[in-house]
Amino acid sequence: MYTTVNPEGQLNNYANEPQMYYAQSPNQEQQQRYLFQGAMAVLFVTALMLTSIAVS
Repeated sequence: MYTTVNPEGQLNNYANEPQMYYAQSPNQEQQQRYLFQGAMAVLFVTALMLTSIAVS
């Protein structure tokens, strides 16, 4: 962090910026895992909706 002082004596603190990097696309195994997690989430939400309809 570095600090600057303007002519009135006020301090300004600036945070250090993190180093930038490019994201990498997921490999085949990660893509299959994401697909499985998405399918499980859809089944879970569907079960919750059907349960709430059955109870009401």
